[in-house]
Amino acid sequence: MVKVVGIRFKTGGKVYYFDPGELPLKKEEFVIVETARGTECGEVTQAVHSVPDISITKPLKRVVRMADDVDVRKMRQNREDEKRAFTICEERIAKHKLEMKLIDVEYAFDRSKILFNFTADGRVDFRELVKDLAGVFRTRIELRQIGVRDESKMLGGLGICGQPFCCNRFLTDFQPVSIKMAKEQGLSLNPTKISGSCGRLMCCLAYEQNAYEYLNSITPTVGSYVKTPDGEGTVCETNPISGNIKIRLDKTPEIPKPYTREEVELLRAASRRASEKKRRGGDKKKPAPAPKEEK
Repeated sequence: MVKVVGIRFKTGGKVYYFDPGELPLKKEEFVIVETARGTECGEVTQAVHSVPDISITKPLKRVVRMADDVDVRKMRQNREDEKRAFTICEERIAKHKLEMKLIDVEYAFDRSKILFNFTADGRVDFRELVKDLAGVFRTRIELRQIGVRDESKMLGGLGICGQPFCCNRFLTDFQPVSIKMAKEQGLSLNPTKISGSCGRLMCCLAYEQNAYEYLNSITPTVGSYVKTPDGEGTVCETNPISGNIKIRLDKTPEIPKPYTREEVELLRAASRRASEKKRRGGDKKKPAPAPKEEK
């Protein structure tokens, strides 16, 4: 086990582990640390605690010191100046007629660099823009193209569930999400229902995936041949969450009869592909294009 402290540099940003040394750090306190980008002022979001060695990336950098009032004022001034830099950069982008959308601006703590995050459909030649911005701010300029999921994480908003974006609230890293997850959870493959505001598959599809994989593994699929207390039959409908199954018995196929998962014995399993086709009623129409998967 290693003693660490969790520090975040931006609202909704990733939490990084640092070595607290002998400092008695508490949540919501500000500290000065050395990062790959230089000296930064961050907020303690996780008090001093211990984590397994395998969960950290070594070498673990040490907290330099507690931030004083001057450091906090400087950090907050940088945040204010970022708003002005954002407006100026947007004007310069329009002036150079570049096909790009500015998302966020970050000042380095020592103001040695300004980072501009943007999105674009393709590659953008922003060399003239960099020269223009360097002439205005008299410091090093860096432009970074980000993805649509990063854009949603930075800007925030409300999802179709009515809650603020998970990525903006608590997700520190994006997890792989695939269309297979929606299929295994029995969700409609309508892109408008399983994609987020960013246009990608919703991150929350991964939250219950492990539970669905387990429940699907112990629940007979649609089309499977099973034995029940009333005889043998074919599964025509399943609910993995409740464990309820509807079966068309060989002797009375007209009316499906309900059973629980524990009441039936699997005799012959149907393939997942055949089960999916039967569950959807054998619809041969071409499905709507699914949202892009995130790896």
